[in-house]
Amino acid sequence: MLRFFLVFLALQLGLFGLNMLNVVQETVVLPWTALLAKICAYLVTTFDATAMAAGKVLWNPSNGFGVSIEPGCNGVEACIVLFSAIMAYPSSWRAKGAGIVIGFFAIQAVNVVRVISLFYLGQWNDTAFKFAHEYLWQALIMIDVLIVWLLWVRSIRGADDHGSEDPPEGGVGQSSNEPAGELAHV
Repeated sequence: MLRFFLVFLALQLGLFGLNMLNVVQETVVLPWTALLAKICAYLVTTFDATAMAAGKVLWNPSNGFGVSIEPGCNGVEACIVLFSAIMAYPSSWRAKGAGIVIGFFAIQAVNVVRVISLFYLGQWNDTAFKFAHEYLWQALIMIDVLIVWLLWVRSIRGADDHGSEDPPEGGVGQSSNEPAGELAHV
């Protein structure tokens, strides 16, 4: 447990530090954030023609309201936390890779819902927007990270059991190959 915690913290420190570098922001984070805004605009325009994306901003040109997808709102930081947890947990490289890829898409799917919901909440009610942005969605994204990580841990532990329903050898009441007590024949 201590090893997990120390590796988890070290990875987060390194990755958050890397994330803050201008070269990483300019070549990875900002292009990703602009793509996220375009994805959100594309999804919104399937049922509402008033949305547009300009860089990292999802906005409504008819009323001028827009949401700028800033650091902390693009899902990158949540992915760093998940990546660190997956890499710190003892498992195979294949399981880690699958967890990171699936986890990335799971976090970004929830983040798209977050951005779109904030886009509409902001047009409807400023108080609701501020509450959802500053409190509700912050917690929900981190809960998403925790749930994805727990499901991943559960899936790799299940894979270790090879799907067997049989109890492990040497379990309670089994000191030899002889059955303990009477057997009921069904």
